[in-house]
Amino acid sequence: MRRPSILLATESLAPGNGGICRVARLMARVLGAEAAAGRVRLEALAFRDPMIDPSLNLSGLGCNGSHLRYVLRVQRALWRNTHVIYDMAGMARAHRALRWFGKPMACWMHGIEIWERARTDRISWCRNADLLLANSNYTRRRAQRLHRGLDHAKVCWLATEDDALPGVLPRQPAPNVMILGRIDSIQKKDMCYKGHESLIDCWPEVLRAIPEARLTIVGGGSGRSELEQHARSTPAAGAVDFLGFVPDEALPAVFARSSVFAMPSRGEGFGLVYIEAMRHGLPVIASEQDAASEVNLHGISGFNVNLDRREELPNRIIELLRDPALAMRMGDAGRQRWAENFRFSAFRDRFLGILYPWLAGGALHRE
Repeated sequence: MRRPSILLATESLAPGNGGICRVARLMARVLGAEAAAGRVRLEALAFRDPMIDPSLNLSGLGCNGSHLRYVLRVQRALWRNTHVIYDMAGMARAHRALRWFGKPMACWMHGIEIWERARTDRISWCRNADLLLANSNYTRRRAQRLHRGLDHAKVCWLATEDDALPGVLPRQPAPNVMILGRIDSIQKKDMCYKGHESLIDCWPEVLRAIPEARLTIVGGGSGRSELEQHARSTPAAGAVDFLGFVPDEALPAVFARSSVFAMPSRGEGFGLVYIEAMRHGLPVIASEQDAASEVNLHGISGFNVNLDRREELPNRIIELLRDPALAMRMGDAGRQRWAENFRFSAFRDRFLGILYPWLAGGALHRE
C-alpha cells in the first residue's frame, strides 16, 4: 500500500483549550509518532491558532481564526494528501466547497454539538463522513436516535495525554470537593450544563452534615461572575472558593487538596475531566443523564446520581466525605480503571485499530 498522506484539520492544537482540542492533540501525538516512524505522512492545520504548537513537532500552519484562510489552506493541502481527518463536524464544513476533491474524509462527533438543536450542516457532514468517530457509545446512540444516518460511527474512547501518573503530593485531610470545568452563563441553558449551580445549591445541606466541608470551583468562563453572585446569595457563601483558571502545571496541587471530584453534568459526551480525576486517585461523582456512566463506574470508581432526584447529589457527597476509607477505595479503583482504559497508549491502540483499516480501504461509507 502506498504510504498514506494525512491532513489533520482541527479547531485548535493549543494546550488547555477545551475538550475537543484535547482530542485534536491526542490525534496529533499518535499521528506524529506514526509519521516519525515512516508509516504515514502528516500535515496539520489549526483554525484558531496563529501557529502550530511547537511541542507537537508537526509540520503545518495555524489560521489565526480566519475562515477564508482555513478553507483555502484545506483546499491546497488536499492536493498534497490522500486523506483528511477533522476533529469535529464544524471543521468539516470546509468540505462543503471541496467535495470535488473526492478525498476520503474522517470526522469526529463529540456531544452537544451533534445532539439536540445541532446545525443541519454538521449533521450532514457527519452522515457523509467516510469514517465517523464518536467519543462514546452514549454520544453515538443519542445522535443516531435524534438524527438517523449516523449508525456507521465507530466508538473510540478518549484518554489523558500521557501514560504517567501524577507526582505524589500529600493529601490534605480537610473535606474538600472540587469541580473543574468551563463556567457558562446560567442564562444560556443549552450551554450551562456542567453542574456548578447544582453543587452550590446543595452545599447548605452538605454543610449541615459536615460544617467544615468546602466546595472548590476551578475554571473560568463568561458565567463566572454570575455564578459567584449566585453563591454569595446562598447560606453556603463562605464555604465556596472560586479559583478561576488554573494552568495545567498547577492542577495536581488542586487535586491533592481535594477529597472528591464532582461534576454533576447533563451534557458530557465523554468527560475528560473524569478520567483526569481518576488519574489523580479521586472518587468521582457524576450523573446518569449523560455519558458519565460509561466512564465512571457507579459504586466502584464513584457514584452517578439521578439529577432529577434532588437528594441524591448531597447524599452521595456527604457519604464520601464522612467515609474517607470508602473515598480512598473508590479513588484507587478509578486510578486502576484509568490505567487500563484511559491512558494515552490505550487511546493510541484504539485509534490506530480504526484508522489503518480505513486508510487501507479508502471510502468505507458514502451516503
